[in-house]
Amino acid sequence: MNKLVLTISVIILLTSNIFGQETKKENSKMEEFASKTGVIIKFIDYSLPNLKINYGIAETKIRKLISGSEVGYFYQISYKGKYDTKTASIAHEDLLEIIKAIQTLKSNSKIDKTLNPDYLENKFITDDGFQLGYYVQKGKLKWYLVLEKYGSGNTVFINDITVIEDAFAKAKIKINELKSKI
Repeated sequence: MNKLVLTISVIILLTSNIFGQETKKENSKMEEFASKTGVIIKFIDYSLPNLKINYGIAETKIRKLISGSEVGYFYQISYKGKYDTKTASIAHEDLLEIIKAIQTLKSNSKIDKTLNPDYLENKFITDDGFQLGYYVQKGKLKWYLVLEKYGSGNTVFINDITVIEDAFAKAKIKINELKSKI
């Protein structure tokens, strides 16, 4: 009888610990900006040219968020998959860092490809989990973007880095244009 009570008590304690632990999801910069309470929040979207990716296109736009008296700008890349849409929301300050990182990755990619590794990967990751990078495998170089930090089907591939460079440069120009109108 004591063993039964002890066994049941242990099981209850273990299951309460397992279910009692919460996993806290980190909010992205856009979620933080757009989730303020007690203020009016306005979204304004400005379409940009589609991003040509392997196996389709990704839609791009600038989203201007006005939260009370604060204004934020985000470059969004959305890819419609078979079952859902994955979207990266890249804060303006992160966009500027990515543009700098593209130049470094681009020059590194030329060197890394000549190494002829079995597998090599090099990437830049923002605080929100957006990734821009490339991998070299069997002498081939492939560029990719990871749009969302978690989940599956969130990676898109692009053959040519100049497509990425051009898209991010256009996003920067559009944000600067919008900022100058304030």
